[in-house]
Amino acid sequence: MNFSRRQFVRGGVTAFTFGFAAPRVLCDIALAQGVPSRNLVVVYLSGGNDSLSTVIPYRDPNYASRRPTLAIPAGNVLQIGTDSSNIELGLHPRLTGLKSIFDAGRLAIVQRTGYANQSRSHFTGYDIWGTASTTNTSGSGWLGRYLDTLQQPVDPLVAWNTVRETPRPLMARTVGVPAITSPATYAFSSPNTGAEAGFERTAQTRISSHVPVDRPHLAFVNSTTQAALGTLDRVATVASYRPSLTYPNNGFGQALQAVAGAMFRQIGTKVFWVQTGGFDTHANQGANAGAYVNLMATLGDGLKAFYDDLNAQGLLNSTTVLVYTEFGRRISENGSAGTDHGAGGNMMLLGGLVRGGIYGTAPSLSMDPANPTLENNNGDVKWETDFRSVYAKILDSWLGSNSVAVLGADYRAGAPNVL
Repeated sequence: MNFSRRQFVRGGVTAFTFGFAAPRVLCDIALAQGVPSRNLVVVYLSGGNDSLSTVIPYRDPNYASRRPTLAIPAGNVLQIGTDSSNIELGLHPRLTGLKSIFDAGRLAIVQRTGYANQSRSHFTGYDIWGTASTTNTSGSGWLGRYLDTLQQPVDPLVAWNTVRETPRPLMARTVGVPAITSPATYAFSSPNTGAEAGFERTAQTRISSHVPVDRPHLAFVNSTTQAALGTLDRVATVASYRPSLTYPNNGFGQALQAVAGAMFRQIGTKVFWVQTGGFDTHANQGANAGAYVNLMATLGDGLKAFYDDLNAQGLLNSTTVLVYTEFGRRISENGSAGTDHGAGGNMMLLGGLVRGGIYGTAPSLSMDPANPTLENNNGDVKWETDFRSVYAKILDSWLGSNSVAVLGADYRAGAPNVL
């Protein structure tokens, strides 16, 4: 008999606290050490990234007029060529690392991603992108549903969340995802130290080794405890990982270093969640200096270090990174030298087997009422590529899953050929 975590808590049994999101009953945990697999790293830009300052249509005659203080001069952008509609594009000048990955053919930029009637709400948008549904935004996440399809028993480290709370995309029905913000601090929780803490861990291991089939609540506790204890030593090996290069000394860089360490140690994780925030730039966004420049530096420098590290370790071809945000921002700057919540944005993918290039078309920023690339009285970028088609490509072509079953609909027809 299987018990969900909610049923278990409802039953009134609270025997232990590990800060570990409990998976379903796992008796024989299949350790994946030594077995190479494809990795997916999802990088979420929290707050709504201004896509027009990341991928810039710098030759558009309306770009500078609609952004008199935020427009980046054409001479400063990192030119990446033209898209299929012959719009000249460039990356933000602080994304030199991503420019080099693009030049190597391993960065794909998917323009004007989104969905119809975008919410322009942080919370609703986050849940829509997380569940891959515009109607059931409180359900399980798209990655969680993928994890639920994996053959049982599922390794308790099959996914790794680098933030404290489980993000909506990783919420699953049968698989729990541990929150490991730092491998160095992921340890057995005890009020004691030294030998006494070791004795307590040994005692807990022995107690949890008994999984009585006739007492399902206790079996759930003990098997979940086994799963949690089984992850400790593997995660500890990640803490000792020392890359050959230096990652940026910030939260985003250190999270990516931990992900690289987990891959190098082959601890069994397939899906990683990394998040960096500050993208809700309503004021003082800045063009050549300011908040947005720092955001681009954090993003570009962190991803370049991660890319180079994986390349040095021979892990680049087994890794794909997906970068996305909950919505784009308005085209015209506001009165506070910032940008407000908008609609269509862009997604990026990078990795050793990614087919790099520019996908989709950039918007025309013209105020012509007949402009088909804008919406909301020409204030916002209109979506062209459904974001779920990118998910479908990742599920089918990278993770070897069935996107129709996971996403609940067929989005394959519009999927860009990035993998």
